[in-house]
Amino acid sequence: MTTKHEQIIQHIGTLTIGNKISVRQVAKDLNVSEGTAYRAIKEAENQGLVSTIERVGTIRIERKSKENFESLTFAEVINVVDGQVLGGQSGLYKTLSKFVIGAMQLDAMMRYTERDSLLIVGNRIEAHELALQEGAAVLITGGFDTEEHIKRLADEKEIPIMSTSYDTFTVAAMINRAIYDQLIKKEIVVVDDICTPVEHAYYLDSKDLLEKWYTLNDLSTHSRFPVVDEKLRVMGMVTSKDIIGKNGQTPIEKVMTKRPHVVQTKTSLAYVAHMMVWEGIEVMPVVDQSNKLLGVVSRQDVLKALQQIQRQPQVGETIDDIIGRNLESLDTEQTIFQANITPQMTNQLGTLSNGVFTSLISEASSRLLLQAKKSDLVVENITVYFMKPVQIDSKIIIKPKLLEVGKIYAKIDIEVFNNKKMVGKGLLMAQLIDR
Repeated sequence: MTTKHEQIIQHIGTLTIGNKISVRQVAKDLNVSEGTAYRAIKEAENQGLVSTIERVGTIRIERKSKENFESLTFAEVINVVDGQVLGGQSGLYKTLSKFVIGAMQLDAMMRYTERDSLLIVGNRIEAHELALQEGAAVLITGGFDTEEHIKRLADEKEIPIMSTSYDTFTVAAMINRAIYDQLIKKEIVVVDDICTPVEHAYYLDSKDLLEKWYTLNDLSTHSRFPVVDEKLRVMGMVTSKDIIGKNGQTPIEKVMTKRPHVVQTKTSLAYVAHMMVWEGIEVMPVVDQSNKLLGVVSRQDVLKALQQIQRQPQVGETIDDIIGRNLESLDTEQTIFQANITPQMTNQLGTLSNGVFTSLISEASSRLLLQAKKSDLVVENITVYFMKPVQIDSKIIIKPKLLEVGKIYAKIDIEVFNNKKMVGKGLLMAQLIDR
């Protein structure tokens, strides 16, 4: 039996794309409290089923696939530019294919304006009308309004016409930044990308006997299995340690470990990797907001994904990508590294940012360890000493040195030089992940 929370999300999923959703109406339709309806709508927003727009409300949108992640909906555009909708609200869920800057003669402008594009233009009433006739949305910059007959046309065609107080150049930069951020998000691996779905996962029922653990152990390569109740909610975990010396006829719920570590589908790969190394966990259940089992993620899944990420180029470039690209090895043993301090790596004073400095020594340590032990690392603790500021466009030399290394731990000392003078030091403690 599904919970009220799940019923509301299923109900939202059945609504027509573009449909307006209100807490009060959902609560009335499904006979639930407004608090329950509000929480479920927020969860639906997290899942990409709805979008909330200021001065418009919450509307049902089409869930975006990762392949289409670099595109924005008009609803997302209005949030990015902090604008307002003048007409065509029912078309906000649509995805724009491209945007056109309307800084040219009208006939030239229309040659570039096509269906599902976005025309960014100022107070040019004729351009607003022609764009809507072509099936393109309009974003009016400078805080201008438009005429009433154009708003009615937008409503009829279900194509948004919007307004923002920002100028055209700023709006274009903001939309570009939003698309770029989406590209970075697209590349971030989450549990949903690597987990084994529940229909293919091995798990135990709380009423099962201990002998079933041995059956699952033979069928899989794991010794750790989630335990669920009749509603498929995770109640505990059973591991090989829990069953030692126990009779095969013992109920699972008598030996299971209660309140186990769980993750959700949107949990990042980095967090799961750290949790598994830190806690020594082989398999973790993947659950939804109601703790219902959706699948499992194993250490092998995580390691395979980590290795795959390192072989693939990023589409969107993060600060860590910039750092990694600028860090070069100066010797064949990969024990000395050089980095150029670019403008993106500095603070407001034009010197090397403290956060970037920490990332540089972490990356250098990771490469040293990869060379020495063929292992990846998860940073457990790092102590950094800043001695002198490093100017923009400087070159720094990073010398990491292994102080101590075991099967699961490593201790690394790092010295950083600029013009042969020491500018910083670091001491890094890490746990190892074997490849």
